[in-house]
Amino acid sequence: MPVTAQEAQQVYDQADLLYSEEQVEQALARMAAEISLKLKGRDPLILCVMTGGLIAAARLVTRLDFPLQIDYLHATRYAGDTQGGRLKWVVKTTHALANREILLIDDILDEGVTLAALIRHCKNAGARAVYSAVLIEKQRERKHELRADFVGLSVPDRYVFGYGMDYKEYWRNLPGIYAVKEQS
Repeated sequence: MPVTAQEAQQVYDQADLLYSEEQVEQALARMAAEISLKLKGRDPLILCVMTGGLIAAARLVTRLDFPLQIDYLHATRYAGDTQGGRLKWVVKTTHALANREILLIDDILDEGVTLAALIRHCKNAGARAVYSAVLIEKQRERKHELRADFVGLSVPDRYVFGYGMDYKEYWRNLPGIYAVKEQS
């Protein structure tokens, strides 16, 4: 159900800060170092998973000091809702994926359904290798036994927002990671 900007402000005002901007930036720097070790010299195609992956991808790729190409794709199961449904493609990549090493960058690994579908899509398109990087990994059981190759931070199984993740389409712009206040 849509919320107003005023309602989103109330959620933020009561939210719990899980990670500060400094902590997130440190995690991104660590991830960039790990990605550089793995992909430097491999001419990777970086795919930002829109819309949630936008901030993490932007903050991450500026730390990579090797030639790469960037594209994006947009597939969603949420569309502003809090529960995922069926995967809906909004935009597929413009670059060919065949014989490429791909790095998918997304905001969060939650149930793993979307990321698994995106990895499968890249492999079916002929990618030589597909890696995944997520800013946040939620501590929970997953429908798929999927692990991201590069993980920034871990959060409890709560509704989180900030750094690209939204609260009902608001607050992707926050420089920290917050969790909706739990109801007692």
